[in-house]
Amino acid sequence: SAKDMKHRLGFLLQKSDSCDYSSSQSKKEKMSSSQRLSQEEVRKWADSLENLIHHDRGLAAFRAFLKSEYSEENIEFWVSCEEYKKTKSPAKLSPKARKIYDEFISVQATKEVNLDSCTREKTSHNMLEPTLSCFDEAQRKIFTLMEKDSYRRFLKSPYYLDLVSPPGAGCGPENCKRNHTHSLDCNSNIISQCA
Repeated sequence: SAKDMKHRLGFLLQKSDSCDYSSSQSKKEKMSSSQRLSQEEVRKWADSLENLIHHDRGLAAFRAFLKSEYSEENIEFWVSCEEYKKTKSPAKLSPKARKIYDEFISVQATKEVNLDSCTREKTSHNMLEPTLSCFDEAQRKIFTLMEKDSYRRFLKSPYYLDLVSPPGAGCGPENCKRNHTHSLDCNSNIISQCA
C-alpha cells in the first residue's frame, strides 16, 4: 500500500543519513555509478533464488523483504552456513558450529528455523563431530523452503518490482512514479553500503 511504501522510503532515507560518505564529490559519483544495478542483473534474480542470493545487492534486497515479514532467520541461517563452510582452521569448526546450532536449530534457539524433526535430529547428531558439511541438509531444507515460499512473494513485492521496472515506465498501479522508483533504487545502494 502507499502507506507501507512511504514508511519504507522513510526508513531507507533515515538509513542514508547514518551512512558515512566520502567528502569528495567525484568519489561519490564513481561509487554510485559503479554500484548501479542493470535491469538485466535484476531480471536474473527472477530466474532463481540462487541468482538472487549470490548477488550482494539481491541478497540485501531479499533480506530487507524478509525483515519486513519478520522472517529473516531463514536467510541469516543460510548465510551463516555459507560462511561456516569457508572455515579454514579445524580448531574453529566446533565453536562456530555450536554458535550456529544454538542460534538457529536448538529448541531454545533465538532465531529458530523451521526444520522437520528428522533433519533437526540429524543436524544435532552432526554436532558431536562437526565437519564443514554438518549443516548441509538443514541448509538445503531452508533454501527449498525459501524458494517455494518467501522468494515467490519477494518477486511480487515492491522490493523487487521497484527495482525491475525501468524508470519512466508509466504510472499505473503496477508501476510507481519515476521519482519513487529512482528513490528506492538509490536507497537500495544505501542498504548495501550500510548493511
